[in-house]
Amino acid sequence: MIWRAFYAALLLLSYPFMVLLTIWRAARNPAYRGGRRERFGWVHAAAPRDVIWIHAVSAGEVIAAAPLMRRLMTLVPDAPMLVTTMTPTGANQVRRLLGNRVTHCYAPYDYPWALRRFLKRVRPRVLVLIETELWPNMLRMSAARRIPVVLINARMSERSANRYRRVASLTRWMLNRLTWIAAQYPEHARRYVDLGAAPAIVDVVGNVKFDVELPDDFKERVAALRSRWKMANRPVWIAASTHAGEDQIVLDAHRRVLERNRDALLILVPRHPERFDAVAKLASVGLAVQRMTDGSGGATQVLIGDTMGQLIYLYGAAVVAFIGGSLVEAGGHNPIEPATVGLPLLMGPYDFNFASVAAMFERAGCLHRVTDSTLLGQSVTALFDDVERREAEVELAKEVVAANAGATDRIAQRLARELGESRGLAVVGNRV
Repeated sequence: MIWRAFYAALLLLSYPFMVLLTIWRAARNPAYRGGRRERFGWVHAAAPRDVIWIHAVSAGEVIAAAPLMRRLMTLVPDAPMLVTTMTPTGANQVRRLLGNRVTHCYAPYDYPWALRRFLKRVRPRVLVLIETELWPNMLRMSAARRIPVVLINARMSERSANRYRRVASLTRWMLNRLTWIAAQYPEHARRYVDLGAAPAIVDVVGNVKFDVELPDDFKERVAALRSRWKMANRPVWIAASTHAGEDQIVLDAHRRVLERNRDALLILVPRHPERFDAVAKLASVGLAVQRMTDGSGGATQVLIGDTMGQLIYLYGAAVVAFIGGSLVEAGGHNPIEPATVGLPLLMGPYDFNFASVAAMFERAGCLHRVTDSTLLGQSVTALFDDVERREAEVELAKEVVAANAGATDRIAQRLARELGESRGLAVVGNRV
């Protein structure tokens, strides 16, 4: 097929650039220094064999999949689990959420020789992909070794579907290498089928992100944050996972909030670590700013969340959440985490990454749309001033989360049953 020859040539040409990219990333961000050999298939000696291989790209996917991994450990206790990520933030979440109960390494790039080394070394019993992570050689070489490949929490926005249609034959070929697609919602399942997936392998299972679990130390960590940053008796709101072009809108909105609430505090959390410095500089114009990594905990109007792995705790310190990536065309981020914590939700018009989820909260009356700094500032102020409304919306948000929970267990039961039937593993529990 033409696309396979083109893809092979593209990989060959990209190899020296990928080597240089790993060196450049390591020089720019020390977190990328570890695991460089793993990205080319050299798995570290501690990695087990005959594993359940879970591939989660970054922190969000790891957080979403962590309850599933814990459930699988209970159902199939004899199967070691290997979790691969592409980013250090994902690796940090694996360590934070799962500790030494799983083995982590960085996923190999999609070079045949790298994957060949990796697959020969760890011998996966099953490969579990999260959301939309499809790579041609990973799928081809797994299928050739008769490794079942499942795509869980599968989502496919109309925008993404349009991109996949541009390489329709490649997309159809990749989807036909999957053994199961556990789609979040009916519209996602329909798009996978339209792109070429066999209807028999596509099920609507729900969204595992509704099964998010608060950390055991959640209350203690939140109390420590509120104490350190002197948040007692202050109205606090958070703008989480903001993108370039969005921070200025959020800061202008906060200035409007301060006109009504002089003690208000904004926790501003940029999506990407490389933007921390620029956002802190932008916020310093006319506002008292501190960064979590170097602040003293003194009085401030804007706190820059320039740490990794603490977003859930920062949500807990606030009473209103704005979901970033939604005032610019980034598609929005996950509103389920702040809803689980217990926050009313504000979101811009661009939500194509979480359109179905955002619509649920909006219909329930606990997610409100904002389009500019004026409306954002007014919405935050209104929620600050109306405690009864805020508390009512918190309960509505929690009801939406509870009503949509359960996808994790449905997926775990299916995977455990298939592992038990096809791989001869002992499965715990009567329902499998």
